Amino acid sequence: MESTKYVGLDVHQDAITIAVMNSAGKVIMESIIETKTNTILGFFQGLRGDVHVTFEEGTWAAWLYDLLKPHVTKVVACNPRKNALLKEGNKSDRIDAKKLAELLRIGALLGVYHGENGVRTLKELSRSYLTISKDLGRVMNRVKALYRSWAIPCAGTQVYAPRHRSEWLGKITEVGVRRRAEHYYQQLDALQALRREVRKDLLVESRKHNASQLLRQGPLYRADSSGSVGRIDADAPSVPYQAATVDLQRSWTGDARQCAIPLCRRTAATFKETAATSGAECEP
Repeated sequence: MESTKYVGLDVHQDAITIAVMNSAGKVIMESIIETKTNTILGFFQGLRGDVHVTFEEGTWAAWLYDLLKPHVTKVVACNPRKNALLKEGNKSDRIDAKKLAELLRIGALLGVYHGENGVRTLKELSRSYLTISKDLGRVMNRVKALYRSWAIPCAGTQVYAPRHRSEWLGKITEVGVRRRAEHYYQQLDALQALRREVRKDLLVESRKHNASQLLRQGPLYRADSSGSVGRIDADAPSVPYQAATVDLQRSWTGDARQCAIPLCRRTAATFKETAATSGAECEP
């Protein structure tokens, strides 16, 4: 325990204020370094023994957590809103760094979960996929709005298909409008290709986490040959009473008393035969 060091980081955009404390509670080192990868790693490579690090959860927390995790013994990204001791006394970068190191040493910090392997890459890929999908939807709306502004019917999705594109562009008589439509189609093709690439990377990254493994183990899910997860397996056995429940919803007549009727243990075909009879009773 004598070689254990507790490091408090007060992180800002340009610089990080650092306080290093030993197991006895004595500050043995203070420093200010740039918020850069090489500078941070170089500082921690100079520390010997077991190194425990803490900093406040914020904009830089995910990046700093993944950066330091392989190089130190323990990383704690603490939640300042749930640690009242961080708000007491005077405030400055130097004082905050010391206070973080001391609270880490006595075990008084409440950490924020960042995942055992880190989920930053998965989060960023998810954000990229959602952003690209939204941009793709906007471009598709612009394409249809352009045709509708010239009273050209464009219902359905054929207007987006590359094989029918020349046919649709031929319906536009104005050269300037046609150039704008071609520009929209270029954006559409680029976004579709980019979304396919991001989706592929997203699926690969998701398999590194336990949640995707649990989903693939379910009876209604499987990973097909293309690698997609979440597709319903047509050959999988149905959930008990699933078909009967669907038929029960379809045969709803508005009678509130039906809510008290227990669900019958029958197949869908049998339920359809008995649902037509209003006085039929369910077998236990």
